[in-house]
Amino acid sequence: MDENQSQDYYAKHRGMVISDNWTGYNLDVFTLPNHYAEDLDCVFIPHGVIVDRIERLANDIMKDIGDNHITVLCVLKGGYKFCADLVEQIKNLSRNSERFISMRVDFIRLRSYCNDKSTEDLQIIGGEDLSKLTGKNVLIVEDVIGTGRTMKALLSHLEAYDPKMVKVASLLVKRSSDNKYRPDYTGFEIPNKFVVGYALDYNEHFRDLHHICLISESGKEKYKV
Repeated sequence: MDENQSQDYYAKHRGMVISDNWTGYNLDVFTLPNHYAEDLDCVFIPHGVIVDRIERLANDIMKDIGDNHITVLCVLKGGYKFCADLVEQIKNLSRNSERFISMRVDFIRLRSYCNDKSTEDLQIIGGEDLSKLTGKNVLIVEDVIGTGRTMKALLSHLEAYDPKMVKVASLLVKRSSDNKYRPDYTGFEIPNKFVVGYALDYNEHFRDLHHICLISESGKEKYKV
């Protein structure tokens, strides 16, 4: 692997790296729902930065798997916004390119969180439809990878259906000693902190936030189940 290939591999797998000492942006300089005013610490990644990063991810995916039909497997609920924006960017690039990706989108739900903690139990909802993936090129679109256990379990589960190819794109990857898994495409590598917004939730709250934000301790307590 030459230097350019090495840099490209690094960018895809680590994405935009946000350091451990990043404190985010003051809430007062953004427009946010008033009902969350006391529940957030900061805006961690502004919406505009997210959109620009997704455009680059779409470009990387086009270069790698253009001229193929792929099944996009969106992991709900947190991945729906990222998936919709990523698919739209790929479609826009395809319309203006000699290469073309034909896509169909399917959905799956995974449950592995209680409050802000990942659990050992993985529930797969919608698994009866996975037989459609046999012999297909699959792009899994996930919102955030924490320990990597959930994604590894899903990939192991998919092996039984014998897809032709499986790639994983995750908007966020948390940096921690517990995470031994790296997706094929990463939007942002972030510290091991609990973030909400851009469809990422805390017990079904905060999905309506435009930006990715850090939830405050009082917010965790307020919406704890």
